[in-house]
Amino acid sequence: MELVILVVISLVMIAAAIMAIYSKNLISAIISAGVVSLLASIIYLLLAAPDVAMTEAAIGSGLTTVVFLYALNKMRKSGKDG
Repeated sequence: MELVILVVISLVMIAAAIMAIYSKNLISAIISAGVVSLLASIIYLLLAAPDVAMTEAAIGSGLTTVVFLYALNKMRKSGKDG
């Protein structure tokens, strides 16, 4: 049962990664990259690595997504978002 859950999460992670790469909208690309990181933290938790899961959720998913969104907001305010 755990293997099925891991496979499903992995497939969703691959789909989100592809969406992050090919998305024309920067906000959806940033959110998709955050989802990839959040799903990776769930996989780490299922593989009995709670310390790595907490770090990935806090830094990879949380902080990085917030920093990217903040930078995008700053770029749009200055008019340099291409």
